[in-house]
Amino acid sequence: MQYSQRAQAISPFFAMAFGAKAAELEAQGHHIVKLNIGEPDFGAPPDVLRSMQTLATTAPLPYTSALGLPELRAAIAGFYKTAHNVDLNPNRVVVTAGASAALLLLSAAFVDPGDNVIMGDPCYPCNRQFIKSFGGSVQLVPTQAQSRFQLNMALLEKHWQAGTRGLMLATPSNPTGTAVAPDELAAMCEFAKSRGAWRIIDEIYLNLHHGNVGTQPVTALSFDDEALVINSFSKYFGMTGWRLGWCVVPERAIPVMERMAQNYYICPSTLAQKAALACFTPASIAVCESRRETLKSRKELVLAGLKKCNLQVPVQPDGAFYVYIDVSRTGFTAMDFCERVLQDAHVALTPGNDFGEYQGDHFVRLSFASAESELEEGLQRLAGFMKKLMV
Repeated sequence: MQYSQRAQAISPFFAMAFGAKAAELEAQGHHIVKLNIGEPDFGAPPDVLRSMQTLATTAPLPYTSALGLPELRAAIAGFYKTAHNVDLNPNRVVVTAGASAALLLLSAAFVDPGDNVIMGDPCYPCNRQFIKSFGGSVQLVPTQAQSRFQLNMALLEKHWQAGTRGLMLATPSNPTGTAVAPDELAAMCEFAKSRGAWRIIDEIYLNLHHGNVGTQPVTALSFDDEALVINSFSKYFGMTGWRLGWCVVPERAIPVMERMAQNYYICPSTLAQKAALACFTPASIAVCESRRETLKSRKELVLAGLKKCNLQVPVQPDGAFYVYIDVSRTGFTAMDFCERVLQDAHVALTPGNDFGEYQGDHFVRLSFASAESELEEGLQRLAGFMKKLMV
């Protein structure tokens, strides 16, 4: 059996690999504190769960349009108005089978073999794998703490090439939890647009910002109406396993997106779509906002605990639920550190090798999406591990 070059070129996802190792230890009777996976422990809002239960037993669930239920597309457009003060035509919203399917469609629609696509290092690994799968050449631009591990105008101008066809970034970012300042993001979008390049902006953590209560995060659509924006029900709404996301594209791109969605996966889950309408009730939004504040408190807990462990966090996150920890002073590589912590302290973390090539061996990612009791237990175990390490 001969596998395609595409299949052979895809790198392993170490976060999942360490998850499998953690499961093996659990099967042996150990309690593993799982701080490796970016999955909120909250679950869907109660209104959504009640809707799903009713729909599953009473409603027919036929295929929907490949673009998604019209009423859900309208609800998402309404969310942009209330959450971001952006007027959005619902026709521009494409509901997808998770944010991954949104990136699949966008990569298929805009990436040709040989196209140069600029991304910051570190970044979420699956994003660059989609670009590569359609023949794009991913140019990983090293970033450092000084730029909050994000691209900026100086880096973009320095690394732009004649063959650059696209720019992709995430704000806030996985794995660092850092966001791009709106003015900087607007400048980068305008720079790429002026050179005829597309802009994919991953905003799946946008509404999990850590600003003050009542402050609005800024979507790229506020200043770049033709940005290709990706979002998801997984993080803010806590619906990871529901596999439901969306993207916003210029209206002229909708026929292309519809044809590809029809061929790639027919349509998103009808049950998930119908239930997701309840995400936008005032009660559900209030629940999600309360959870955002809970994540903000968890961040402070984790940062204080890591400081006591003598583990360095060069840049504090201002969104999502990740902390990017520099472990280079321990003398371990990121892979070795994660392996040792898992085996000795039964804490699962993710090595930075998942997220980039530049300094991936120096960093590990901790997810504080777990319950506070688990975070406290994990921090205590890390403190014990580090204390033994420094003896």
